[in-house]
Amino acid sequence: MSDPILSKRLQWRIEALFYLGTRKILELLPSNYLFRMGECFGYILWPFMTKRRHFIARNLRIACDISANEADHFAKQSFVRTIANLFCSSLCTIQNPEKLAKILSIENPEMLHESSAKGNGVILLLAHMGNWELLTQICNTCAANQKSGAFYRPLNNPILNDSILKTRESTGVRMFSKRDGFHLVNHFLRENGILGILVDQRVGWQGRVSSFFGRLTRVSPVPSLLARRSHCEVLALSFQTIRPGMWSAKFHPVEKPYTPENCYKALETAMKVSLIDVFWLQERWKTYIDATRKPTDWLDQTKAVGTKNHRVVLWISKEEIQKPIPKSYLHDDIICEIIIDGSCHDLQEIDTSKNLPIDYVLSFSRNKNLEKTARQLCIPVHHIQERF
Repeated sequence: MSDPILSKRLQWRIEALFYLGTRKILELLPSNYLFRMGECFGYILWPFMTKRRHFIARNLRIACDISANEADHFAKQSFVRTIANLFCSSLCTIQNPEKLAKILSIENPEMLHESSAKGNGVILLLAHMGNWELLTQICNTCAANQKSGAFYRPLNNPILNDSILKTRESTGVRMFSKRDGFHLVNHFLRENGILGILVDQRVGWQGRVSSFFGRLTRVSPVPSLLARRSHCEVLALSFQTIRPGMWSAKFHPVEKPYTPENCYKALETAMKVSLIDVFWLQERWKTYIDATRKPTDWLDQTKAVGTKNHRVVLWISKEEIQKPIPKSYLHDDIICEIIIDGSCHDLQEIDTSKNLPIDYVLSFSRNKNLEKTARQLCIPVHHIQERF
């Protein structure tokens, strides 16, 4: 009988060898070749990415307020661009300034110089866009004499994690994980360090309710909290592809005080520089409600309303028309559309009838056909708990 621990270690080693071997080969190729290879691979993968296609299109419908047809076209372009940028991630090991200058340009480095000159450190709000692995090289390009650092999420494969971490730190970047205490990060900033934080992805229940691209959601309070404790400056940074194998970065100001709302307003501005370069494969505006959590919990019972309301469909039968909806399912930000004895096959048409997608479907009783159709469209179905 095989040892499960040994089997897991063998799996980690195989994964690490495959990744590292592939990266070594890719490092030998010019950046424009890598980019073109990634585009080709993206076009090949696209027809098989059924679930991810829904997520990308949904994100783009919310971010851009565009129709479903427009979002589908844009989603394919965005996916291909993302794969091309991922192929170029092996370039993160570049340390030669002359070689780096050929693929990375910074439009306004003086903004970073002015912020760091105040001596209290700088937080850079980052999004997964462009070849974001090159973000570790930003300080080497325009602030070579300053300490730079970044947050990272440890990989499940410890062998691969150690190798990638070593590669990133070889460029002089101090890496912080969520396991490191805030006191270490605060100390780093107070020594006038420059800290990059990727904050564009969803954060679940740990976040704070704020508007992002006009939609109420939960965002990370970490940058705002660190800025308040260390009295550092905060900038947002955009990253875009200017041609195959070459990228451009630009700093954007963040309005004071550095609240989560102001931080994400600046991040939104940075992401709008090149939305096609943004990593949209994760469902960014996912609504977390279940049998124990209700919509007003997710929206934190605030009175705030976004410019792009949550869109909810109430799916009921004629016999359920008189049933009252518990107040805990109602909020000023939720626009509820009532469908009476609807055909499950019409759900997609209802979803695409407006620019904003359906966030979730509410029902009083279980409907297996509805759940199956909704699952295919990546739309969650929640059953109303009358006890709420």
